[in-house]
Amino acid sequence: MYSYIKGTLEETDNDTIVVENNGIGYNISVSGRVLDELPDIGESVKIYTYLHVKEDCFALYGFLTRDDLMLFRMMLNVNGIGPKGALGILTVLSGDDLRAAVVSDDAKAIAKAPGVGAKTAQKLIIELKDKVHLEDILETEREGEKYPVGTLSAVKQEAVQALVSLGYSQNEARNAVASVNAAEGMDIEEILKASLKNIAFL
Repeated sequence: MYSYIKGTLEETDNDTIVVENNGIGYNISVSGRVLDELPDIGESVKIYTYLHVKEDCFALYGFLTRDDLMLFRMMLNVNGIGPKGALGILTVLSGDDLRAAVVSDDAKAIAKAPGVGAKTAQKLIIELKDKVHLEDILETEREGEKYPVGTLSAVKQEAVQALVSLGYSQNEARNAVASVNAAEGMDIEEILKASLKNIAFL
């Protein structure tokens, strides 16, 4: 029904915001991560929305990016995860962190979300395994220095940059990727998955 709402941020609460557009105030449930990234009250904001319909009410859930909205929709298709659980996951994990947790089978990271147990986290990983890819991380803006050509293969350089974008230090990322014994033809996602496992032992 709604793709997004663009208007003035009027109020914020623990887990909701009010965005005014053309004289109408929209009450929107958001994650803690969204609350942390919102502009000041009175400033303009654009919120991508999902309309959740129940028998007795309608509820709007909001996100700052289309990517988070897409991941939210995916999670709602997993049995045992409702809107509140999905928002909780997107509070403790960014979209890129969630992808990394799914690909590396890190149920513990997902289970840190309130109301999400270990079994539900594992079920989410199974359901999303074929739907999310670490290559998508490479499409986001990255920070950090570029590594000299020749020190690592091109695909490993991309893997380092992806890990840095996830919040790992350059040294952690470089050491984890360098320790991967990449077989010929090994793609970026396979290298990233192996690197994430290596980080736990470095």
